[in-house]
Amino acid sequence: MNTQSIIVPKLSTVPAHEARARAILRWLVREKIIEEQPSTCGRTGNRMGYALAAGARKIALHPEKLPFDQPVNGLEVMLKRCIYTPAEGFLEEAGCPECRREVGEPLFESLEEWMPGVSDNFTCPLCAFEDDINGFLFLQPCAFSNLGFIFNNWGEAGFTPAFLAAFADWLDQKVAVVQVKLP
Repeated sequence: MNTQSIIVPKLSTVPAHEARARAILRWLVREKIIEEQPSTCGRTGNRMGYALAAGARKIALHPEKLPFDQPVNGLEVMLKRCIYTPAEGFLEEAGCPECRREVGEPLFESLEEWMPGVSDNFTCPLCAFEDDINGFLFLQPCAFSNLGFIFNNWGEAGFTPAFLAAFADWLDQKVAVVQVKLP
């Protein structure tokens, strides 16, 4: 398996994002969804992540598909501005929520300003509607934020709606779930 299920707040700049991440990690440990101590169960950088724990079965749509037998099965937390899109087959199509027209090309070009934090917003070139880039309509789940929770190889297991609702409550933000299949 080479998948990532990424839970991302639908807000470019989450206030106090490091403190929110620590609170969510404490909650996930308390619920026994992840192990408390990081280990080499991650995929990126130094491969450190929080391994999946027995309580993950209660938040998975298909608990039998959780990657307990995989060396890469941990949660990694991203604390920097990232673009979260499916790696394979991403269409780069987006629409304006105001005029309902296609604005994908200019929106994705604007990421050159979004990434370094010049702006969190995008302005529709067709009707001048402006909002956080996450407020625009995307054909495929994607998100842009300074905070992300990467669940390695949990793709086939899925998350229950109740877990996603609780996660959004902890973040105090709507969330997107981005499914990534890696080569």
